[in-house]
Formats: sequence, C-alpha cells, structure tokens
Amino acid sequence: MQSKDHWEQVYTSKPEDGVSWFQEHARQSVELIARTGVSKDASVIDVGGGASTLVDDLLADGYRRLTVLDLSEAALAASRKRLGERASSVTWLAGDVTQHVFARHGYEVWHDRAVFHFLTSREERETYVAAVLRAVKPGGHVIVATFAEDGPEKCSGLPVMRYSPDGLHAEFGAPFTLLQQEREEHRTPFGTVQKFIYCLCRKESN
Repeated sequence: MQSKDHWEQVYTSKPEDGVSWFQEHARQSVELIARTGVSKDASVIDVGGGASTLVDDLLADGYRRLTVLDLSEAALAASRKRLGERASSVTWLAGDVTQHVFARHGYEVWHDRAVFHFLTSREERETYVAAVLRAVKPGGHVIVATFAEDGPEKCSGLPVMRYSPDGLHAEFGAPFTLLQQEREEHRTPFGTVQKFIYCLCRKESN
C-alpha cells in the first residue's frame, strides 16, 4: 500500500475537485448499492472513501449506517467539513485497509472505488481479500471498481493494476459470486477519460 504521507500530501495540497478521481455524484456506485436490495438500515462501508461524495449521496437516499475508511485523515476531514452536521451520523475510520482489524461480519455492503487497483503485490491483495472475508456478512455484497484493462497505468503518480471483470473476480475467488459487471468512462475534472470496471459480488460463506 502506498504511504499515508503521499495521500496526506495529495489532500492537503489540492481541492476536492482537483484530483482525477473526483465525481460530483457517485451515480454508478449508488445504483449498484441499490441493486443489492439491502435496506436503508444496512451497514455499508466505503473503503478509500476519503473525500468522495458517495457518502453524501447515500445519506440523501436515506441510508443510516454508513462507515468511511481512508488512509488520509485530511481526506476524511474534507468530507466531514462538507457534510456539516450530517457528518455526526457517519462512522469515520482513518487507517490502511490492509492493516485495519475489522469487526467480524460487521458489514452488509463493502464498496471500494479505486483502492484495490493500487495493491500491486500479491501479498497486499491477499490481505485485502482476507479483510473482506472477515468484514462482510455471509450473503453480503462487495462492490469493487478498478481501472479497466484499457485504463490508465498510473494514478496520482503511482503504478496501478488494471483488470478485466473476470480477472478482478478471480482475485477474490470461490467465496464470491459475480452478480454483475459494468464499465464506466469517468471524465476527470481535467477533461480526460479514465476507463473503470465495476464488479458486484455476493459473499456466499465464511
């Protein structure tokens, strides 16, 4: 995983909409979470959510048990400031997803847009998948988005992994059933296009 210092520098030196991954609204993620069919009382975690507006969109849609985890405390602070009083209804966790100790079966939905593709070593990816297995309830859902095979080779100056939907699903393996795959052409604030894939999986056991 990349250093905390790198991401603190990113979020202290640039405005929220001055990074390539900024979305005014996280429509694709919101739609996929809705398609899981979970109730508005379901426990949902956004991994690497940082300054993302997904939490805003989910609160607006009535979800009440939201957690945001990010390596950067500055990114989390930006979201709390943006949300104002509504921030008190969200659980904020500052930490590395590959090191954080998650409560067993604590979440019904795990969402990650653009963290997993930064895990360039096999060990990091295996640790991440083990965290998902621990944190997500049996029958719960996992939504992971990464750069597609024709997406960028770097992001924020760092190398990334690129995936096909089947290749991404293979990283998670048999305990996860692939329910849906989608592509996204994300237009950055700078007018360029980044190609993503999204995989929606159901955790079957463990």
